[in-house]
Formats: sequence, structure tokens, C-alpha cells
Amino acid sequence: MGAQIIDGKAAGAEVRALVGERAAAFSEAAGRKPGLVGIQVGEDPASEIYQRMKAEAAEAAGMRSERVVLPAGTSQQELNARIAAYNADDAVDGMLVQLPVPAPLTEPEIANAIDPVKDVDGFSPGNLGRLMRGEPAPVPCTPSGVMWLLEKSGVEIEGAHAVVVGRSLIVGKPQAMLLLAANATTTVAHSRTKDLPALCREADILIAAVGRPEMIRGDWIKPGAAVIDVGINRTDDGLVGDVAFEEAVEVAGHITPVPGGVGPMTIAFLLANTLDAAVRRTGLGIPMKGD
Repeated sequence: MGAQIIDGKAAGAEVRALVGERAAAFSEAAGRKPGLVGIQVGEDPASEIYQRMKAEAAEAAGMRSERVVLPAGTSQQELNARIAAYNADDAVDGMLVQLPVPAPLTEPEIANAIDPVKDVDGFSPGNLGRLMRGEPAPVPCTPSGVMWLLEKSGVEIEGAHAVVVGRSLIVGKPQAMLLLAANATTTVAHSRTKDLPALCREADILIAAVGRPEMIRGDWIKPGAAVIDVGINRTDDGLVGDVAFEEAVEVAGHITPVPGGVGPMTIAFLLANTLDAAVRRTGLGIPMKGD
């Protein structure tokens, strides 16, 4: 019969429209727009595309967006000084540094340098710790988007067995925390898990975030399972996910395509996190991420 395709473009547009409405309410109450700064080091073409998309989306949602491109030879000290200036800038509510960064810059030092209140990527140690503890904090954007897609698609999370294939700080680990908080029984697996196909077949909800093109095959999927493909892999045949879509769509109950699935949700929740940060910083009480 085939799976129900989860339309991430439509869902992302819904979130962005909601954020836009509430950003307008914030601007009226605060006398200024929510402010987002994106810092890029070097001229990586993919980073350039992502930064431009984020800036355009922020402006379309009624936010003030600033893009900063620093030369590839920027030192950690110079980058930290730039971050510190934005930490102190009251017109900046959210800040991110586009990853990856060229060596010898390091992601952990960047994550420690950004004010946790302005950490709209949700990668700082303090914010990841708050997520672990179940306390309010910015949550990494992609896992937030995955939860929205599952809930809006009517997938039953409570009591389900969720398998997350991937253990990154960006997706896998925070995704597991969010699923646990929603009362799923959650297993974190990875490319070195013994008999990974058998484990995946046990999943009512399968999240693929391992970064290997079409690694997860159709016969790895439990009939009727919800399959969320976070992977974006460039191949000679174009963009593909971590899931062999044409095989999986015949078995799953719900599935996200690549492109057009999880990707649009990441930017949508970056905007939601920026608005959230603006509200937290000003205490204005404008509604934030949705009902």
C-alpha cells in the first residue's frame, strides 16, 4: 500500500508562519525585531548556502538578521572576541557559528564561548545538560523538528520503541532525550551496533541520522513503522538520505523524503529558538513555539 509521506516543506512553512506572527507581536511589544547573528569562518560553499538560507528565512519571519564571514585563518582568540561582542550586544537575541569550522578552531570551545541564552543551536554544554535534566533550554533544531513531524503526523510516541541510529551531539543524543521525555522506550544505535538490521526491525519509530547514503534498507524496517530520515548525502545521483527510500516506502507506515522532509524543519526551529531567546531575554511573555 505504501507509506504516508511526511511533508516537511509544508510543516516547516507552518512553523515559520507561526513564528512570523509571534515575531511581529514581539516587535510591537519590544520596539525592535528579534535579532539573529550567523558567523561563518572561511568560504565553504555548503556553509555559504546554509547561512544565506538561514538569513533569508529570518528576515522573512520579521527578524533582524546579520551575516558575518570571517577569513579562514581566523584564530580561536579572534573568533571568541567576536562572539563575546555579540554576547554583550542587547540587540542580538540568538547567535550561531556555522559548522564545520576550519582547524585549528574547535567546536567545543565555540560552544563554550556563546552565551547559553543566545545559543539558538542548543549545542552549549549547559543547554545540553538542561535537556538531559528536563529543564527549559534551547533544544537543537533538527531533533525539535523531528518531534514536531512525528506529533503532527499522528504517530504514537508514548510507549513506542524508538531506535535512533546515530549518536552525534547535533542529532542523535538530543533526539534520544526528547523521545525519552515523550515516554518512548528509546535505543541509541550506530554503525558499529551488532546486528543493526535486527534492532531496526524492532523499532516502531526509526530515526536515521548516521550519515551514510541509503545504509538502512527496506528489509530493516518493521511494517508500519514511522521512519524519519535525517541524512542528507550528496551522491552522483543527487541528494539521498540514510534510508533507501524506494524500498522503505513500501514497508513503513510514515516516512520523510530527502529532500523535503526533515531539512526544512531545522531552519524553522532555528527561528523558533531565536524568538524563544528574545522572549526569555526580555521577559515580555509573547507566546513562542506553538500550542
